[in-house]
Amino acid sequence: MRTVLMVAEKPSLAQSIAKILSKGTCTSRKGLNGACSVHDYSGSFQGQTVRFKMTSVCGHVMSLDFIGKYNNWDKVDPAELFSKAPTEKKEANPKLNMVKFLQVEGRGCDYVVLWLDCDKEGENICFEVLDAVEPVMNKGSVRERTVYRAKFSSITDTDIWNAMNSLGEPNRNEALSVDARQELDLRIGCAFTRFQTKYFQGKYGNLDSSLISFGPCQTPTLGFCVERHDKIQSFKPETYWVIQAKVFKGKDSPLTLDWDRVRVFDRDVGQMFVNLAKTSREAKVESVSKKEKAKQRPQALNTVEMLRVASSALGMGPQHTMQIAERLYTQGYISYPRTETTHYPENFDLKGTLKQQTNNPIWAEEVKALLSAGLNRPRKGSDAGDHPPITPMRAASEAELGSDGWRLYEYITRHFIATVSQDCKYLQTTIDFSIGLESFSCSGKALISPGFTAVMPWQGIPLEEAMPDCERGDTYTVDEIKLVEKQTNPPDYLTEAELITLMEKHGIGTDASIPVHINNICQRNYVTIENGRKLKPTNLGIVLVHGYYKTDAELVLPTIRSAVEKQLNLIAQGKANFQQVLQHTLDIFKRKFHYFVDSINSMDELMEVSFSPIAASGKPLSRCGKCHRFMKYIQAKPSRLHCSHCDETYSLPQNGAIKLYKELRCPLDEFELVLWTSGARGKSYPLCPYCYSNPPFRDMKKGMGCNECTHPTCQHSLNSLGIGQCVECESGVLVLDPTSGPKWRMACNKCNVVVHFFEHAHKVQVAPESCDACDASLVAVDFNKSRTPLPAGETQHTGCVFCDQIFQDLVELKHATMSSDSPQVSKHRPSPFTVGCAAVGVVRMDEEARKFLARFVEDYPPTLDEDSVLPLNPLSRTVSLEELYGESLEMGMRMLGNSMHGQNSCC
Repeated sequence: MRTVLMVAEKPSLAQSIAKILSKGTCTSRKGLNGACSVHDYSGSFQGQTVRFKMTSVCGHVMSLDFIGKYNNWDKVDPAELFSKAPTEKKEANPKLNMVKFLQVEGRGCDYVVLWLDCDKEGENICFEVLDAVEPVMNKGSVRERTVYRAKFSSITDTDIWNAMNSLGEPNRNEALSVDARQELDLRIGCAFTRFQTKYFQGKYGNLDSSLISFGPCQTPTLGFCVERHDKIQSFKPETYWVIQAKVFKGKDSPLTLDWDRVRVFDRDVGQMFVNLAKTSREAKVESVSKKEKAKQRPQALNTVEMLRVASSALGMGPQHTMQIAERLYTQGYISYPRTETTHYPENFDLKGTLKQQTNNPIWAEEVKALLSAGLNRPRKGSDAGDHPPITPMRAASEAELGSDGWRLYEYITRHFIATVSQDCKYLQTTIDFSIGLESFSCSGKALISPGFTAVMPWQGIPLEEAMPDCERGDTYTVDEIKLVEKQTNPPDYLTEAELITLMEKHGIGTDASIPVHINNICQRNYVTIENGRKLKPTNLGIVLVHGYYKTDAELVLPTIRSAVEKQLNLIAQGKANFQQVLQHTLDIFKRKFHYFVDSINSMDELMEVSFSPIAASGKPLSRCGKCHRFMKYIQAKPSRLHCSHCDETYSLPQNGAIKLYKELRCPLDEFELVLWTSGARGKSYPLCPYCYSNPPFRDMKKGMGCNECTHPTCQHSLNSLGIGQCVECESGVLVLDPTSGPKWRMACNKCNVVVHFFEHAHKVQVAPESCDACDASLVAVDFNKSRTPLPAGETQHTGCVFCDQIFQDLVELKHATMSSDSPQVSKHRPSPFTVGCAAVGVVRMDEEARKFLARFVEDYPPTLDEDSVLPLNPLSRTVSLEELYGESLEMGMRMLGNSMHGQNSCC
């Protein structure tokens, strides 16, 4: 029997598609990477009975980066990144072992069906998957087709089966356009970012941004915000005058009239018109017009409109909105949320989609009325040739979706119902008056038929006072005529919705990347989000944009990026050559980069006005080992130490607190040590500022503290305080934290594992001897007599924290609580499996352990009794099924947590 491998973009999608295609008969098992499942079933494919294996990736399999040595900011000239620096495809998340997982599942398969998302990024991932699996697939005949592409827009039975029955091929051109965008953004963004970050952070102390980044899309996005800020700052209010007239007839309420001339900017002229009007005490009706007008129903919903409304009406940021929309899509509640199309396909089942909403009490009445009266033909929109518009795919309730999920789903559903509803119709009445020689008018609207506004009430015609019945020639008594002074107002800061509109208009980014660019300028501290989701540029953002305008305006104007986007679209359409577009664009930006470097003084002049020199920033903290004067601790991002006498700046670990470490000095360079800590429940370690930036030994890297220093005799080094190999990561060592007493702990010098032990001990020291069983350093503990947990009231004991039975109940494994920029993992009790392995020196959850756990949990539990012995020689104790399942689940959760962390590009 032949085998068909099918690959989706996310695990949840793979599960949903497998359930639909197998009609609920598939069996599931965990893959070797712990994050992706494999769903097996038998069925028919291309006229033959086959075995299907449905699995997934977790987004991009590979990412583009420079080869190793070109990632060193200190040793590489940024100009080399435009052409000389070679790039390579690396696994996007090495911890997931995605390539190996795909190869294991793809080995021996005869066909592959790609169920990746149907956009350009999805096409790119298609070829990443093929690069992994094609070398290990069975080789068919030369003419036999083995690669298929499924095209779908929603996770419904109909759409998935239609896709399966009309398989196509992956689009190489669209994948190449993504490759081109990735390489351009990497080379251009990194070159500019590295240069300006090093240049300005070395001179100014209060920039308050860890990265002064540049991005071909990010920077024009910031430019729009600063342009509006400049208009606000340069705005000079002007005084103008309007004539306000009130008239009445009998006992009717007075009417306020609008002056036909609107306003004048000269008070004397305004007063002249008032005097002319005051020559009459009557207002004569010159004409009465009544017109029936319609407010058009909306076009079908695309991504940009959804993001605009979510920001302006729902108060949800673009990034957050897309995350929720993707979740609703993968759960089958809405169609694919990334589309530029606002026109329903001719074969779109509008009636069937609408029928699904008949039981929702919120809009059931409107839906049933539409179905009985007949659907209105939707307005003609634009067809971008990608996906159908965003529509609800099944009924839902707030209890199912949660607060934000429901609010977005509700809007999408209301919008869809509105597109097939009637236009809103109203009667507009306009009455023209003359008072003396001046003309005035008033108007009002009266609702005839609400149409689509019944489901979108916020779009409805506002209630207005009814216009009086009158005819031409009727007269009204003038109640008052006066000249009113007013002033012009400045524009407001851009809202996210307005920024999205500008980005779409100028071709900056795509429907998928627009939220990312907006999020980046917020994360970089270039803008802040104010009330009403308005974007107010910070001092840094303003100075950067003004500096770009001063040196090379095209770096910040949308024109050049818009032109690049057009070229990338031509690659996707097969009308432009990948290499030629890439090389031509890089040549342009390389010239711009050299000019920018030569003209950096222009931007620097603006920086000098706005920011403090680094020598004038910060507070004295620790002594320099060269001049023995105090260095200043600069707390603003990126935190660092600066010696103004030596004019040297030293890097520090970020996202934590720094304080002086007992005035102790490094034995190598005489610099005073400082202590970095991530908080009371986190980990801490001392470091030498000089060694941190200038590793003293060959086996050390830049950015290592004393807990990784290999100095043979220093009392703060790894050699003196290291205890044993980390119980979770492969390369870390658990190091005693000598500052942690009386709540003593040791922490891994690589990952965020923390082991709490010997609480309330008077003294804890690492002994020179090692454990015979696991080779870990022994620990000497000294307790007070009144609080000793040792047997027989003993106060001192030396032993192995892993193996010693006396210490076994005094050790607790946790995960450090890190700052908001770091992943947080909930603390847990040490698993007997982990501790048992540690006791015999096996402390790594390596590939063999993962394979064993996956195989064991899938195949063996039905034949195991509770408290049966685990069949592993090193573990000579009983393990319950609950413990085994817990360990496996915990490991999977850790891996999933790692896979979701830290994938933002610097530019």
